Amino acid sequence: MPAPERIPPGGVTAPGDRTGALRLLGRGELTVRGRIPGASNAVLLCTVAYEGEEASCVYKPVTGERPLWDFPDGTLAEREVAAWEVSEALGWGLVPPTVLRDGPYGRGMVQLWIEADPDAGLLALVDGDEPDDGWKAVGLAEVGEGRTALLVHADDDRLRRLAVLDAVINNGDRKGGHLLPAVDGALYAIDHGVTFNAEARLRTLLWGWAGEALPPDAVAALARLADALRPDGPLAIRLAELLTATEVDGVRVRVDRLRTTGTHPEPTGEWPAIPWPPV
Repeated sequence: MPAPERIPPGGVTAPGDRTGALRLLGRGELTVRGRIPGASNAVLLCTVAYEGEEASCVYKPVTGERPLWDFPDGTLAEREVAAWEVSEALGWGLVPPTVLRDGPYGRGMVQLWIEADPDAGLLALVDGDEPDDGWKAVGLAEVGEGRTALLVHADDDRLRRLAVLDAVINNGDRKGGHLLPAVDGALYAIDHGVTFNAEARLRTLLWGWAGEALPPDAVAALARLADALRPDGPLAIRLAELLTATEVDGVRVRVDRLRTTGTHPEPTGEWPAIPWPPV
């Protein structure tokens, strides 16, 4: 399959139009333009068209997934959709509109394409032991020839919300390349297939707030999430269609823990805290 051509978003371009985007993604005709290189699983760039509207999207068919030893049940596609459902329940819209549907290569995840702002710096490597104002330290990183630099991320409310989402979904692979700051100022995050493990697997570049008190908006959002996760709650019912019962219970446990401690989680030391490669 050829490398994808550059496709302008077109049609429904504003992820804020959730209803229109979901209708387009779920009902539109998918046309594969090419395979996005560098991914460990099949990631296809497509256009989707429906009733005169058209947009770019990413299609990840289940048939293109490699088995993972620590995820014996379910699929990456289902976990991607589950992450979108949790993001929506939090009310933060951090994950682009995402659906599960049939496509040219079978059932898979289809997600609206987000055009990232190349000038929006959220991560950096700096000299010194302490971050500058407006930045949070992650840790020291080797940069070659025996040198190290301090890995930092922006002290940004959007990133902080994403750190909370990742703690809830137990994200095992939050890399820098998964952060998409859009030209309209919104922040979106992608690649959520390695999530919802029943064991503690949080691995991320967003450790800058570890141990700090959760901000008031996060406390309120987690309260809404806990309500939606009641056994008869809408989110619980939807997640049961996408995850195992143990994984859904794990979401409840993590939400309860965050609400009880009132703080951002810290690395446990039982699992690598930072993904590799970090981008």
